[in-house]
Amino acid sequence: MNAILTALLIPLAGTVLGSAFVFFMKRDMPELFQKTLLGFASGVMVAAAVWSLIMPAMDMGNIWQVTIGLLGGFAFLLLIDYITPHLHPNGGQEGPQSHLSRTTMLALAVTIHNFPEGMAVGVAIAGAVTSDFSTASAVALAIGIAIQNTPEGAIISMPLRTAGNSRLKAFVVGSLSGVVEPIGGALVLLLASAATTAMPYLLPFAAGAMLYVVIEELIPEASQGKHSNLNTIGFAIGFAMMMVLDVVLG
Repeated sequence: MNAILTALLIPLAGTVLGSAFVFFMKRDMPELFQKTLLGFASGVMVAAAVWSLIMPAMDMGNIWQVTIGLLGGFAFLLLIDYITPHLHPNGGQEGPQSHLSRTTMLALAVTIHNFPEGMAVGVAIAGAVTSDFSTASAVALAIGIAIQNTPEGAIISMPLRTAGNSRLKAFVVGSLSGVVEPIGGALVLLLASAATTAMPYLLPFAAGAMLYVVIEELIPEASQGKHSNLNTIGFAIGFAMMMVLDVVLG
């Protein structure tokens, strides 16, 4: 039980650590640093989706099950994005019109996109408990998402500080955005007994949701303006690091 709780909380710890950057940095995060972090986070998430979720799902089921689960993950996040008013870290608004404050809408965006990451960890843990999914792979996934969450926490808290919020409020909001991850993981674990036969669908579903975040949020933001090559470099480093982590621990 302690091991499961630890695995669920690892991604949240990454978010809290990243949000704490607001206490040590100026009001604006340097653009070059932000692009590199966004690319790094993208690489970690793509590698985690492929190595920790899609490939194990292929071993458990067939290509059609994996395809259905993957597309289902994309569709789920697309629907949530469509029906929920939220603000992207770069300022763009999506979803229906709303009179919510900028801070609230930004928090909604992060919450929306952190939830599937928590689900992914929960699915991996459930797989380790109920099927042949490796416990080490589940831990590797949790660590990988925590690594990704560290720059993401900074990318969220710093704009909140720039918008005029206090350092403490920016840190708290950034940290709270990660609370949905252990909640999402716990919800999946509550259904673990019924999830054994559904693993070939659930693992790629979580992967699809994570990949949606990368395609919709991280890569477009990091590719804007100058120095987009830093995004590519960060992506390569993040992907390689997560791949090595998964192979070594798995």
